[in-house]
Amino acid sequence: MTRVGVIGLGDMGSGLAKNLIANGFSVTGLDLSRERLAAFADMGGTVAHSAAEVGAASDAVFVMVMNGDQAKQIILGPQGLTGSMAEGGIVLLTATIKPAEAREIGDAMAGTSIALIDSPVSGGFPGAQGGTLTMMAAGAPDVMTKARPVMEAVSATIHHVGEDAGMGQTVKACLQSLIGSIFSATFEASVLAAKAGVSGEVLQSVFSTSSAGCGIVNTSLENIIDRKFKGTGSHIATMHKDLTISLGLAEQLGVPMHTAATAMQLFHAGKTKYPEGDNWVVTRVIEEIVGAELHR
Repeated sequence: MTRVGVIGLGDMGSGLAKNLIANGFSVTGLDLSRERLAAFADMGGTVAHSAAEVGAASDAVFVMVMNGDQAKQIILGPQGLTGSMAEGGIVLLTATIKPAEAREIGDAMAGTSIALIDSPVSGGFPGAQGGTLTMMAAGAPDVMTKARPVMEAVSATIHHVGEDAGMGQTVKACLQSLIGSIFSATFEASVLAAKAGVSGEVLQSVFSTSSAGCGIVNTSLENIIDRKFKGTGSHIATMHKDLTISLGLAEQLGVPMHTAATAMQLFHAGKTKYPEGDNWVVTRVIEEIVGAELHR
């Protein structure tokens, strides 16, 4: 398995492609953006003009798009992967979509010769670009074994969370409910500090060396105190979408999610006020309410 495809070459997909190429795979890619395609070609990738073209040129294809409708069209559509990949091909669904949508894709692929690994990822832009993503992979053991070299090229940690499509997305929904809550608590704490006259440098130093210190908190504070609210590779629309999925699953299962629901409202406010911003822009909304900003 030396031929790999990547569909969706944004902040995450471009990192997948970069690391696959660096590990010696022949990579064919597709994206709606001409700029992204040009950057992909510059790194050594082969540009395709349709999902079918990617499928025909690949033994395994990563699908890193924004939502379930896009994933279904790319995988199952008339010009999709299931109709163009050779027998024994593998689709790696690394996009974060609803668990029910992943199950729908898995059910539709059951009668084909193409296998599915439902494997959303965590690690964000740094993880994708650094090849250190965590994968929550659901797939048959033999398919997982076959795809492991490809997965190891983009991931530092691969968790086999089950065999059925949708299980990877379910684990990711649980994870995002936690991550969104940590984000929102960090944003609120930073504004509390600003209003109380604490400097950003002091807050970052204390938080990063305390039991609360973690990648999410540390990265958030660094961007907040440096006033970097856009272009950092963590667009607010993605977390907003992911929290929507988490809360939708919770509603379906009858699970109360008080903290995640609050986080969702904060992200909704941030996305509405600053639709082009990154996750930390939620802080600006709270800062504007209290009239204080956290600076280094």
